[in-house]
Amino acid sequence: MTIEAPRLFPTFRYRDAARMIDWLVEAFGFSVDAKFMDGDHVGHAQLSFGSSMIMLGSVRDDEYGRMVGAPGDNGGKSVYIAVDDCDAAHERAEAAGAKILEKPTDRDYGSREFICADPEGVVWSFGTYWPKAGGDAA
Repeated sequence: MTIEAPRLFPTFRYRDAARMIDWLVEAFGFSVDAKFMDGDHVGHAQLSFGSSMIMLGSVRDDEYGRMVGAPGDNGGKSVYIAVDDCDAAHERAEAAGAKILEKPTDRDYGSREFICADPEGVVWSFGTYWPKAGGDAA
C-alpha cells in the first residue's frame, strides 16, 4: 500500500507574521519553505517540520480574514507535533519564551507531552505519541 503525502495543513493568522516565522523557527525548529510578502505583511508562508507542514500569514481585513479571525478572537486553534524527545522540545520552547501551559507529563497512553502557547496565544502540544497515516488503529 502506497501512502500519499499528508493532506492536512494547520493554518494560522498572526498580527506580526514575519516575527512569528522567525520565532517558530527558533523555538520549534521549523524550516521556511516559502514566504510571499504583500507589502509589509506576510501574504502566505509555508513552514515544514519533518514531513509535516503548516501555513500562515498576517491577519487581514477581508472575507477570509473575517472567517479565520485573529489570534485569540475565536480560540480553538491548536496543533499537536510528534517529537522524539519531549523534554528537549520543552527546553527549547521555554528558552525561546513560550508560555508553558503544562510541563512534560507522562500520559496513560504511553506518550510524554507538554503544552505551551506562542507569544500570540496559539496553543501548541508536543508529544512522543506519533500517529501515522495508514497505520493500525489501536
